[in-house]
Amino acid sequence: MAITITNTAAEEIKRYMTDQKVDANAVLRIGVAGGGCSGLQYSLGFETGFDPTIDASYPQHGVTLVAAKKMALHLDGTTIDFREGPMGRGFSIENPNVPRGGGCPGCGHH
Repeated sequence: MAITITNTAAEEIKRYMTDQKVDANAVLRIGVAGGGCSGLQYSLGFETGFDPTIDASYPQHGVTLVAAKKMALHLDGTTIDFREGPMGRGFSIENPNVPRGGGCPGCGHH
């Protein structure tokens, strides 16, 4: 399983950690929930540790991202980026494993 954090996203994460005085040993956890018509819902949050028996660790650009190993199939190939534009700024999560147009066959999206 591989999850990529872009350099831009890593810089924003480090800036946030400094500004909010997040523990320097904290890791960033990505969580996944949901499905159906809205697709997957992602969460990002800081923790002060992780359990290597159930979590995978992805250190990149000075940031350590962790995810539950059981989410491996759902997150493989995912890229986390940070974007700024006329509509605002924020993190974007691009997951090649999620079908475009939602994931609910009952409403006609395939």
